[in-house]
Amino acid sequence: MTYNHTSVMLNEVISYLNCRPGKIYVDCTLGGSGHSRAILEKIMPDGFLIGIDQDKDAIDNAKKALKPYASGTYFFHGNFIHLWDILSELNIRAVDGILLDLGLSLHQLESGGRGFSFRKDEPLDMRMNMMEAGSLKAEELVNSIDERSLVKIFREYGEERFAKRIARRIVKERMHTPIRSSGQLAQIVCDAVPFQHSKFKSRRSVHPATRVFMALRIAVNKELERLDLFMERIGDNNVSILNPKGRLCAISFHSLEDRIVKHRMKALEKGCICPSGFPKCVCNRKKALRILTKKVRCPAEEEIAINPKARSAKLRAAEKIDV
Repeated sequence: MTYNHTSVMLNEVISYLNCRPGKIYVDCTLGGSGHSRAILEKIMPDGFLIGIDQDKDAIDNAKKALKPYASGTYFFHGNFIHLWDILSELNIRAVDGILLDLGLSLHQLESGGRGFSFRKDEPLDMRMNMMEAGSLKAEELVNSIDERSLVKIFREYGEERFAKRIARRIVKERMHTPIRSSGQLAQIVCDAVPFQHSKFKSRRSVHPATRVFMALRIAVNKELERLDLFMERIGDNNVSILNPKGRLCAISFHSLEDRIVKHRMKALEKGCICPSGFPKCVCNRKKALRILTKKVRCPAEEEIAINPKARSAKLRAAEKIDV
């Protein structure tokens, strides 16, 4: 099956990563391999790229799509939080550029068969990596955790204003019939949302289940926790994996993801966290990054016209300080 996905802000990514021949780059979220292909075109023949994705479909697709560059590619199935272990396995101390594209691929929405979309009736799974040990399906979450925990997930991860109402309806419905599919859950959400808010005023109106599905996906895959830990480790001088002047680019599609990237980059650019009244620094934190995007970059109107799903993308980039 063709892996259907359009890479977002492709030209901007290549520019901010400063891709150069002979250098080493990491695409932490391969997706449809569009970004990886563009990177490889800039760094070959002597450079190489490490591609990571927790979705096995993306890995299988990348091996086919990037076959012409096979001599310069390494693929790993797993989450980008394991990048340090992957580099150790390859005997690589540091790299020249890292890309994080945190969006859900069109393939996962349309062809994944895992219940990511409320527009299809599929098994309610939502795991990016179905082989990850100990991972819970979305089905297990909605059928087992208490109402308060559901409210917390919908409110914190989905910023859903009707979190209580939806959680209460889910608990009520599952007492009679377990919630097994995306279509079943979407209908429950629609039934729970007040009538005046559930009617679509136009084709571009947001479906009532949008935020609930997003929140569950984030919870199932521990997306925010892993992103926060990754960004924290990037700036740790003891385990730094960026070469001096190496670049980090992150594309987010959710305000909570963007907040993590923004705040972590600012903290790493600031360095010292001692109170302003201290006569000298005692925390010993040094500046690790220089932010390249003083204002967040968003897709151009021309790109949004071609790919409407790009409209919520936000790109931030930073460079490792040469010390």
